[in-house]
Amino acid sequence: MLPAAAEPEDYFMTANKENLTENVPLKSEINEASIIRRISLVGIIGNVALSAFKLFAGIAGKSGAMVSDAVHSLSDVFATFIALLGVRLSKKEADRRHPYGHERFECVASLLLGVILLATGLGIGKAGLEKILAGGYETLAVPSMIALAAAIISIVSKEAMYWYTRHYAKILNSPAFMADAWHHRSDAFSSVGSLIGIAGAILGFPIMDSIASVVICLFILKVSYDILKDAIVKMLDTSCGEDYEKALTAYVAAQDDVVQVDVLHSRMFGNRTYIDMELQVDGDLPLREAHAIAERIHDSVEAHFSDIKHITIHLNPAIQ
Repeated sequence: MLPAAAEPEDYFMTANKENLTENVPLKSEINEASIIRRISLVGIIGNVALSAFKLFAGIAGKSGAMVSDAVHSLSDVFATFIALLGVRLSKKEADRRHPYGHERFECVASLLLGVILLATGLGIGKAGLEKILAGGYETLAVPSMIALAAAIISIVSKEAMYWYTRHYAKILNSPAFMADAWHHRSDAFSSVGSLIGIAGAILGFPIMDSIASVVICLFILKVSYDILKDAIVKMLDTSCGEDYEKALTAYVAAQDDVVQVDVLHSRMFGNRTYIDMELQVDGDLPLREAHAIAERIHDSVEAHFSDIKHITIHLNPAIQ
């Protein structure tokens, strides 16, 4: 599965392929509403408590980096609300005006999360650069140990929230909650920067606290870029990739009565996939038998590839 160092888009571009081999629970076995509630509660309650503690520690401990970190954690609260809203809207059934469903609401939510991260990162970086460029480093306040302790607690808490949210985002195959998970990890990265900056300031280098804020900004901007890129890719009907299409082609070609797969096109639609396929079958078959073959393959593919929302199959007569 996704290694710890992989980027968000690495997961999204390979998630469908991983579903072919990973022992992921069937949709019927997943209580999606319960999982969504749990993820949201953990994110909202955890971030509110952590933001309040870090803000207190940053002010009491005289650490600009920790105050910046608290602002980042507070942005996670809004991020979780947006992810929750996007996921709930994406679960709406297809209707007359939206016959293909609402899955792209998750992409919209991911875009909003990316923009929030971008704005947060730029704000933190601006504050840090202003202090660095202002000079007078000897007048900068030296953070106290409470700020250092807050950084350590934040790293542990946010990393735990990342793994928790990531685990259930994979079960739900939810890009919005996966983006929220990376929002948690970006906060953990921020706290690592805070820890280094605060420790450096305590050891006699006050400017390190401001430098840490700039480093935090860079981490946040990188994650923001990855989330925005993935959301845009999914809104542009991007294919699922050569490996995915090869695996699907091999599966269909191995089905009874299929002579050859002529054409296969895939496109991502939010967290689901649409497939258009042309197959060769015996041209002398009666229409009802040919139709039955197409229906059997259609049902088999949608049952075996859980990410596929719909597959359209066109039959061609086999070339003699």
